[in-house]
Amino acid sequence: MVHCPDCETSLETADDIDFVEVDAVTGFIKASKRFYTANCAACGVTIGSGVAGAKSNGGAA
Repeated sequence: MVHCPDCETSLETADDIDFVEVDAVTGFIKASKRFYTANCAACGVTIGSGVAGAKSNGGAA
């Protein structure tokens, strides 16, 4: 079984994780790709991250 390293909640279903897009809107980075964090739905701690495909507008404002 997988658990959150911070609050020890079991991560059993997709509802146990929140995926958040992190880009220029949230002030992290301005780029043509989409960055995501995977957060524990119970406590909000970030437990992973990744990059998805390019944005349709190439990162333009």
